[in-house]
Amino acid sequence: MKVIFLYYIQESDKPKAIFKIFNIIQLEGNKIILPIHQKNVKNKKLEILAKKTKKIFEQTRSKKVVISQKIQQQEIYLNLLHTYDLEIIEGKWLFEILSCKILDYIIEKKQKVKEETAIAILVNDLSENMLANLRKIAKEYRSVNIVTNHREKFKKIEKQILEEDGIMITIGNNKKKGLAKAELILNVDFPKELINCYHINEEAIIVNIRGNVKIEKKRFNGIVINDYEIMVEKEEEFDYDKKTKYKVAEIYEAQINKRQPFYEIMKQIEKDKVKIIKLVGINSEI
Repeated sequence: MKVIFLYYIQESDKPKAIFKIFNIIQLEGNKIILPIHQKNVKNKKLEILAKKTKKIFEQTRSKKVVISQKIQQQEIYLNLLHTYDLEIIEGKWLFEILSCKILDYIIEKKQKVKEETAIAILVNDLSENMLANLRKIAKEYRSVNIVTNHREKFKKIEKQILEEDGIMITIGNNKKKGLAKAELILNVDFPKELINCYHINEEAIIVNIRGNVKIEKKRFNGIVINDYEIMVEKEEEFDYDKKTKYKVAEIYEAQINKRQPFYEIMKQIEKDKVKIIKLVGINSEI
C-alpha cells in the first residue's frame, strides 16, 4: 500500500447495492469512502465499517484522519474510531490557536471596545500556545481575570507577565465574583459541572475552546459558542468532495505542523489569510 500520512473518511453519494450489502469500503487515493449516504444507519453496520476502517489503518503508517460532516453524525462509528488510537482532526486545536482572532471577531460583530471590555479565562491546564494568546489578551483588554482551580501553577506566570510586560492580571477562584462582571468568557478546559458552579454574568458571551459546554442557569441570556467556521484566502486546490463534505477548519488544521513554535504557526496563519467567518452557538450564531 502507498504510504499516505493523512486520510479523509467520507460517505458515498451513490453507493452500489453490492457495496452496501457487503459493507465494502472504497479507497481512492487518500479518501476512505464508506458505503452509506443516509442519516440513519444501523449500529451493527457501523460497527462492521469501523472494524474494516481499523484494518486499513493497521496497514499504513498514517494515524491522522479528517472525517466528513455527515460521517461525524454517525456516533457509533465515530466513538469506535476514537478507541483506535487515531489522530482525529476536529478543529479544536486550531480553535485554541485562533483564540485572539475569535475574540477580535466578537468585539467587531458586537461593536465592543477592547479597552472597555472585561474578560475571564477559565483554565486549569495552560498550554504554551494558550499562554502566548493570554499574553496578547492581557495587553489589549480592560481587565483580565484568570479563573483556575490550580492557582499555585499560575503564580509564576502571573509574576512573569507583570515583570516582562508590565501588565497586571488577576488570578483566583471566587465562584461568586470570578465571572460576575466578565462580558467575554474564554472557557479553555472547564467541564459543564464545574462552570455551572459559578455565578455568571447573565449577558456574557462564552467561548468553549476544548469542549462543548452548556450553561444550565435559568437566568442566563448570553451566548455560548462551541464551534466556528473559517475562510482561507490562500488555500490549496482541493477536489470537489473535500470542498463540500468537510469543514475548512479541519482540513486546514490537518496541514499544520503542530510541533512548530506558536509564532511560526501564527506567521503561517497570517500568510494564508485565515479569517473567522462564523461562530456557532447552541441556539444562535455570531
